[in-house]
Amino acid sequence: MHGASDAFAGEGVAIVWGVLRGANEENTIVVLRLAADARRYGRVEVAGVDPFSRDTRIRVAASAMGATMDVRLPRAGFADLPRTELRFAGAESLVVYYLGIPDTAPEFATAAALEAHLAARMARLRQEGKLP
Repeated sequence: MHGASDAFAGEGVAIVWGVLRGANEENTIVVLRLAADARRYGRVEVAGVDPFSRDTRIRVAASAMGATMDVRLPRAGFADLPRTELRFAGAESLVVYYLGIPDTAPEFATAAALEAHLAARMARLRQEGKLP
Protein backbone atom coordinates (compact mmCIF):
# COMPACT_ATOMS: atom_id res chain seq x y z
CA MET A 1 0.00 0.00 0.00
CA HIS A 2 1.20 3.52 -0.71
CA GLY A 3 1.28 5.88 2.25
CA ALA A 4 0.72 9.48 1.22
CA SER A 5 0.59 11.71 4.28
CA ASP A 6 2.32 11.99 7.64
CA ALA A 7 -0.35 9.72 9.17
CA PHE A 8 -1.49 6.40 7.74
CA ALA A 9 -3.92 3.89 9.18
CA GLY A 10 -5.26 0.79 7.48
CA GLU A 11 -4.95 -2.98 7.20
CA GLY A 12 -4.16 -3.25 10.91
CA VAL A 13 -1.27 -0.76 11.04
CA ALA A 14 -0.85 2.90 11.89
CA ILE A 15 2.13 5.10 10.99
CA VAL A 16 2.83 8.67 12.08
CA TRP A 17 5.78 10.76 10.85
CA GLY A 18 7.65 13.68 12.38
CA VAL A 19 11.04 15.33 11.93
CA LEU A 20 13.41 16.39 14.69
CA ARG A 21 15.56 19.21 13.33
CA GLY A 22 19.22 19.09 14.19
CA ALA A 23 21.88 21.76 13.99
CA ASN A 24 22.42 20.71 10.35
CA GLU A 25 21.05 18.23 7.82
CA GLU A 26 23.33 15.42 9.02
CA ASN A 27 21.87 15.75 12.53
CA THR A 28 18.21 15.94 11.46
CA ILE A 29 16.25 12.78 12.25
CA VAL A 30 13.02 11.47 10.76
CA VAL A 31 10.92 9.57 13.29
CA LEU A 32 8.13 7.16 12.38
CA ARG A 33 5.90 5.86 15.15
CA LEU A 34 4.40 2.50 14.20
CA ALA A 35 1.53 0.55 15.72
CA ALA A 36 0.27 -2.80 14.45
CA ASP A 37 -2.33 -5.42 15.27
CA ALA A 38 -0.16 -8.01 17.04
CA ARG A 39 -2.44 -10.86 15.90
CA ARG A 40 -1.65 -9.99 12.28
CA TYR A 41 1.87 -8.56 12.38
CA GLY A 42 4.44 -9.47 15.00
CA ARG A 43 7.52 -8.08 13.24
CA VAL A 44 8.54 -5.17 11.08
CA GLU A 45 11.54 -4.44 8.89
CA VAL A 46 12.38 -1.08 7.29
CA ALA A 47 14.15 -0.91 3.94
CA GLY A 48 15.41 2.02 1.91
CA VAL A 49 15.15 1.59 -1.85
CA ASP A 50 16.46 3.55 -4.82
CA PRO A 51 13.40 3.42 -7.12
CA PHE A 52 15.54 3.62 -10.27
CA SER A 53 18.36 1.14 -9.61
CA ARG A 54 16.32 -0.93 -7.09
CA ASP A 55 19.37 -0.84 -4.78
CA THR A 56 17.93 -1.86 -1.42
CA ARG A 57 19.40 -1.48 2.05
CA ILE A 58 17.86 -2.68 5.27
CA ARG A 59 17.64 0.41 7.47
CA VAL A 60 16.09 -1.41 10.45
CA ALA A 61 16.46 -5.18 10.69
CA ALA A 62 13.34 -7.24 11.29
CA SER A 63 12.29 -6.53 14.86
CA ALA A 64 9.47 -7.63 17.13
CA MET A 65 6.62 -5.13 17.32
CA GLY A 66 5.44 -3.98 20.72
CA ALA A 67 2.35 -1.85 21.25
CA THR A 68 4.21 0.89 19.38
CA MET A 69 7.67 1.21 17.93
CA ASP A 70 9.68 4.28 16.93
CA VAL A 71 11.93 4.13 13.89
CA ARG A 72 14.59 6.85 13.75
CA LEU A 73 16.27 7.50 10.40
CA PRO A 74 18.73 10.23 9.37
CA ARG A 75 16.96 12.60 6.98
CA ALA A 76 20.09 12.79 4.81
CA GLY A 77 19.67 9.07 3.97
CA PHE A 78 16.46 9.76 2.05
CA ALA A 79 18.46 11.43 -0.75
CA ASP A 80 20.05 8.14 -1.87
CA LEU A 81 17.23 5.78 -0.87
CA PRO A 82 14.03 7.81 -1.14
CA ARG A 83 11.56 4.89 -1.11
CA THR A 84 10.93 3.71 2.44
CA GLU A 85 9.31 0.29 2.75
CA LEU A 86 7.78 -0.75 6.07
CA ARG A 87 7.54 -4.53 5.80
CA PHE A 88 5.13 -5.93 8.38
CA ALA A 89 5.15 -9.73 8.85
CA GLY A 90 3.47 -12.36 10.97
CA ALA A 91 0.24 -14.24 10.36
CA GLU A 92 -0.18 -11.80 7.47
CA SER A 93 2.23 -9.66 5.45
CA LEU A 94 1.92 -6.06 4.41
CA VAL A 95 4.26 -3.52 2.84
CA VAL A 96 3.50 0.18 3.24
CA TYR A 97 5.83 2.36 1.21
CA TYR A 98 6.51 6.06 0.93
CA LEU A 99 8.33 7.90 -1.85
CA GLY A 100 10.34 10.39 0.15
CA ILE A 101 9.34 12.05 3.38
CA PRO A 102 5.68 13.13 3.28
CA ASP A 103 5.37 16.87 2.58
CA THR A 104 2.95 17.06 5.48
CA ALA A 105 5.45 15.64 8.02
CA PRO A 106 5.84 18.37 10.65
CA GLU A 107 9.27 19.46 11.87
CA PHE A 108 10.12 20.15 15.51
CA ALA A 109 13.03 21.86 17.25
CA THR A 110 12.84 19.75 20.42
CA ALA A 111 12.41 16.08 21.21
CA ALA A 112 9.63 16.97 23.67
CA ALA A 113 7.61 18.74 20.97
CA LEU A 114 8.10 15.82 18.58
CA GLU A 115 7.01 13.32 21.24
CA ALA A 116 3.90 15.38 22.03
CA HIS A 117 2.97 15.45 18.34
CA LEU A 118 3.49 11.71 17.79
CA ALA A 119 1.44 10.85 20.90
CA ALA A 120 -1.36 13.26 19.99
CA ARG A 121 -1.52 12.08 16.36
CA MET A 122 -1.72 8.42 17.42
CA ALA A 123 -4.39 9.36 19.98
CA ARG A 124 -6.39 11.07 17.22
CA LEU A 125 -6.16 7.94 15.05
CA ARG A 126 -7.37 5.93 18.06
CA GLN A 127 -10.33 8.29 18.60
CA GLU A 128 -11.21 7.99 14.91
CA GLY A 129 -11.24 4.20 15.33
CA LYS A 130 -8.32 3.76 12.94
CA LEU A 131 -5.67 2.53 15.36
CA PRO A 132 -5.08 -1.22 15.47
